[in-house]
Amino acid sequence: MKIGSYWPGNAEHGLPRHHSTLLLLDQTIGRIAAVLEVGTANAYRTAAADALAVDLLARADTTTLAVFGTGHQAAYEVRAVSRVRPIGEVLVVGRTAERAGQMSAGPGRGRTPRPQLRSGAEEACARADVIVTATTATTATTDTPPLFEASWVRPGTHISCMGADAPGKRELPPELFGRARVFCDLPEQARRMGESRHAPARTILTPLGEVLTHRATGRTADSDITVFDSSGIGMQDLYLGLALLKKMDISL
Repeated sequence: MKIGSYWPGNAEHGLPRHHSTLLLLDQTIGRIAAVLEVGTANAYRTAAADALAVDLLARADTTTLAVFGTGHQAAYEVRAVSRVRPIGEVLVVGRTAERAGQMSAGPGRGRTPRPQLRSGAEEACARADVIVTATTATTATTDTPPLFEASWVRPGTHISCMGADAPGKRELPPELFGRARVFCDLPEQARRMGESRHAPARTILTPLGEVLTHRATGRTADSDITVFDSSGIGMQDLYLGLALLKKMDISL
């Protein structure tokens, strides 16, 4: 069982707003066998799913990354994508220039390039080879706009949507689904609580695992727009917990 919490006021204490706790149950008696605080590990897990999608779906000549979002998770996404593609430029789009500036001022880490502040969503979309959305954007009202317009995304772009992981959230313009090939963790879940909840019923959702195991085709042409709708699945959390216990030489 995973407990995910979101505390907006944590920024005032210098803490991430998101946190995760895993409860692993003894499979013979059903009682708690381990409790793991995995806030940081979960950030890596989420970013790793993004990196896998980029590695499978983005063009090989990808060099420019646009990140929508300036929170804790966004920095992990930048580092993860930079491990699977030779990213030379990172464009940051935030709700405020101050938040985007803070992320832009942060140092790169290892092979991760230092983010560069770009104020406009349209410019970022026009220049990006890969777009990652890692926000808390919602459809709070019927006129709440998406993060960008579908027409701003150029052919050949890959988009990883990491923020829409619950009903009521939305980052993408619904019109984009008509131009894109869409991939996800689990189709039935994506339809219920992911970005694909806002997609037309005729939209084909391909599990990313099917591409990984060569049972489905990923990108078919350099001009394809590909979308990865990530809402996370429990199997990832289970294996994360087991891997951490193994690292600590703890067996259940």
